[in-house]
Amino acid sequence: MFCWLSRLYLGFSTPTGRIPHLIRSSLSRTLVLTSQRRIPEFSSFVARTNMCGELRSSHIGQEVTLCGWIQYRRQNIFLVLRDFHGLVQVVIPQEESAASVRKILCEAPVESVVQVSGTVISRPPGQENPKMPTGEIEIKVKTAELLNSCKKLPFEIKDFVKKTEALRLQYRYLDLRSFQMQYNLRLRSQMVMKMREYLCNLHGFVDIETPTLFKRTPGGAKEFVIPSREPGKFYCLPQSPQQFKQLLMVGGLDRYFQVARCYRDEGSRPDRQPEFTQIDIEMSFVDQTGIRSLIEGLLQYSWPTDKDPVVVPFPSLTFAEALASYGTDKPDTRFGMKIIDISDLFRNTEVGFLQDALSKPQGAVKAIRVSEGTKYLKRKDIDSIRKFAADHFNQEVLPVFPEASRNWNSPVAQSILEEQRSGLIRLMEIREDDVVLLTAGEHKKACSALGKLRLECADLLEARGLMLRDPALFSFLWVVDFPLFLPKEENPGELESAHHPFTAPHPSDLQLLYTEPEKVRSQHYDLVLNGSEIGGGSIRIHDAELQRYVLATLLKEDVNLLSHLLQALDFGAPPHGGIALGLDRLICLVTGAPSIRDVIAFPKSFRGHDLMSNAPDSLPPEELKPYHIQVSWPADSEAEKSSLNQPSHPES
Repeated sequence: MFCWLSRLYLGFSTPTGRIPHLIRSSLSRTLVLTSQRRIPEFSSFVARTNMCGELRSSHIGQEVTLCGWIQYRRQNIFLVLRDFHGLVQVVIPQEESAASVRKILCEAPVESVVQVSGTVISRPPGQENPKMPTGEIEIKVKTAELLNSCKKLPFEIKDFVKKTEALRLQYRYLDLRSFQMQYNLRLRSQMVMKMREYLCNLHGFVDIETPTLFKRTPGGAKEFVIPSREPGKFYCLPQSPQQFKQLLMVGGLDRYFQVARCYRDEGSRPDRQPEFTQIDIEMSFVDQTGIRSLIEGLLQYSWPTDKDPVVVPFPSLTFAEALASYGTDKPDTRFGMKIIDISDLFRNTEVGFLQDALSKPQGAVKAIRVSEGTKYLKRKDIDSIRKFAADHFNQEVLPVFPEASRNWNSPVAQSILEEQRSGLIRLMEIREDDVVLLTAGEHKKACSALGKLRLECADLLEARGLMLRDPALFSFLWVVDFPLFLPKEENPGELESAHHPFTAPHPSDLQLLYTEPEKVRSQHYDLVLNGSEIGGGSIRIHDAELQRYVLATLLKEDVNLLSHLLQALDFGAPPHGGIALGLDRLICLVTGAPSIRDVIAFPKSFRGHDLMSNAPDSLPPEELKPYHIQVSWPADSEAEKSSLNQPSHPES
């Protein structure tokens, strides 16, 4: 458990020799970039000589100085000292001559910070601890200094001690001491370092910072608004550096990347953050294949070596294929249970609801096969699945048991089996104890319902002990050929961008843009890992006239908001494209953390609050005055107004 850091740094730092890479500039100068990696020196520039977790039997006889936190103490004879590298046992001296040292080490509360100096010695025979990497040795202390005493803690600093997330966020600086948080954040740091190395040293990318204070961008997510001292004028925090990275391509930078902070005011979302980090990339003179190859190489190069290696190239599905087979544009491909179209079996059916569905445009009959469903699912589970589909999709789902030993079939299911038992068994490869979940309706709606039920069934089966989604398996997938536009929810007669308005249309569909824009595919691509979208990008529109047509005519946006970009595209913009990887989500999946908040040092709660500092906070009127802002309180909010001056309650 405690040798994680050694594995982490050894895995990322294996020497590979010199990797020369030549980048020729316009001035014919040659810059030689090299990469030499070695295990970091953790004790340079500081008072300690070694880390607690690095000491082994090879250090016996050495004089060492260690700094760390007291993890626990046993009978005032031993204590365990902890730093970020691991644990080591310290022998508290019992001699009268060492009374001052004993007093410090025996009286200091747990989690106090101490510095000890002494000799590394072997543990007495039979007292070795094989569960500790340092279990063969201990420290015979000669001197000790209490650097800082610790008051009573709100929770123990041990990974196995259960804490509510609200308490962890309120005392985040204590939660960060846990080995799991240390591992998560250090692995994140190492992966980012390797990404920088791959992009800058090996492929000539330029790391460029872009502004945080910007202006409103049409479309997309809601943005945070920042007041300025000019009356009625506001900045907005960027959802992403999208416009800036395109402008960098116009500026001839050719290859840009940034570890970018992004902001979206999305309200209460359980596993989203109002501020998040992405690996932001843009290239000139590139197509989809080039971007995808770059990202596959980037992930392969930066992948931790304690995980199974990344196999490239990643498979791909079109948006239409993903929806038809998995009911979602971010499918978890670690397990089967694919959606099967069984419409052809029932073209001449006499079952009423199937007849009705197939008679309508885009009508279809779809089904998934739950392997050994009757062995693992109970009748109440089946009822729960049906209710879920009805409540969330207004979709009737019919369970069918073609080969089950128990007859749970409803009269309608029995009618279906009488018509097409053999065809159903053949088409869906049904075996004994399998359950078929069947639904009928409009293609997209039926697929979406079954896609969600596929995941619900996986949850239920895994809760019963059947392993479907191997947590050690990383299943990457590209999803391509998305629609360029979607009908607006509030007004289906109007269009909105499926992703953002700068995405280029598919070359084969360019003419449809002027006749049937709703049918146009985009040059957008998403990267999916284990059912989560971890990246998305596109080839961009680099023609000003086309960009203006999309914005003004199709999306009915105010082009004046983007006059700077449109003008730039008119001044010789190269073809370009890019992608952004969601760093928080990626690290969350790599570490197996239950939430992205577990891979961010100081995250917000699911309501967007900082429980440690109580942000956001109120400001007195005199501080708002220079920004020409006045808070307008609703008539019934006097209680809320006064509560802003009271300590807030932790969120659960």
